[in-house]
Amino acid sequence: MQLDASRWDALACGMPLLSHAFLCALETSGSVGAGTGWQPSHMAVFDEDLLVGAMPLYVKTHSYGEYVFDWAWAEAYTRNGLNYYPKLLSAIPFTPITSSRLLTSQPGIRALIVKMLTQVMQQNSLSSAHVLFPDDESASAFRAAGWLERTGVQFRWQNENFKNFDAFLATLSHDKRKKIRQERKKVAGANVTCVCIKGAEITAEQWAFFYQCYQNTYFEHRSSPYLTLPFFQQIGRAMPGNILLVLAYVGEEPVAAALNIYDETTLYGRYWGAQQYVPNLHFELCYYQAQEFCIRENIQFFEGGAQGEHKLARGFKPRPTCSFHKIAHSEFAKAIKEFVHQESQGIAAYTDELEERAPFKARSD
Repeated sequence: MQLDASRWDALACGMPLLSHAFLCALETSGSVGAGTGWQPSHMAVFDEDLLVGAMPLYVKTHSYGEYVFDWAWAEAYTRNGLNYYPKLLSAIPFTPITSSRLLTSQPGIRALIVKMLTQVMQQNSLSSAHVLFPDDESASAFRAAGWLERTGVQFRWQNENFKNFDAFLATLSHDKRKKIRQERKKVAGANVTCVCIKGAEITAEQWAFFYQCYQNTYFEHRSSPYLTLPFFQQIGRAMPGNILLVLAYVGEEPVAAALNIYDETTLYGRYWGAQQYVPNLHFELCYYQAQEFCIRENIQFFEGGAQGEHKLARGFKPRPTCSFHKIAHSEFAKAIKEFVHQESQGIAAYTDELEERAPFKARSD
């Protein structure tokens, strides 16, 4: 059944990475679907003909592009002669961003979708179901249903109504301020200029250059890019008010690019790549330019995405994330529960360590 785009977007409450346009672009561009290991199987709840609840949902035949790692679980299944794949996954593909997974304002429908997800897993004899990076409302529903909760940590920057970038730097310790200024000075000294371009103004040539940079990031790690050029071109057309491309030039030649997605409250740092190595350019393009954009546009949060302790020194703060898991096999469910419990203790200690390394200056600094 074709889902109504406007109704889906109303349930998604304007979150661009959950929008019908974004998820549809993944499918029509071939970034997900046949041959990718991501088979769209979105869940929908109707009251007569009105869409009143939904969940982004995929049948997965691997664990790539998830950012919550369960490879060891899959290997354990294989060693015991069992199939871990296919599995059910509710997430935004290739996007480790916390947001709603139960798209509805009604608690009863949230509980119904959780129940339906378990039933789909059981009826299709699937090994497991997983819900990655849910927001608090969605997490509460899975927690209430007794799903296994796994914790994690990411980094987020907050714009405290800074008048300019220097006002932000003033909140950091002397050493951190000095380091950032030195990094930016070295980039400028390499004859680099950076340009921020909103979605409607991005040309076909700039999209093509960005995609070359995006591919390079994967090739440098001996991997293959998940997303296709048509995907980026399509979101550029369909949701231009949510797209920010930052290009770096040496002289008149483009050398690197970073793509962000944003709304009125939050900027999501997503993709980066370079054609030429320039020291500290990654920090300039992916962090400092984005922070300055948030200050200019009065955007409150900058979500830095997965991993990266280097974000801490650039004013980002650690914040908890979670995922929820339903394991069909009872013995494996017990073993995975014990693993997650031990892992959570390590995550808590790691988060405490990060808090102690906060880059902000003391009151007397």
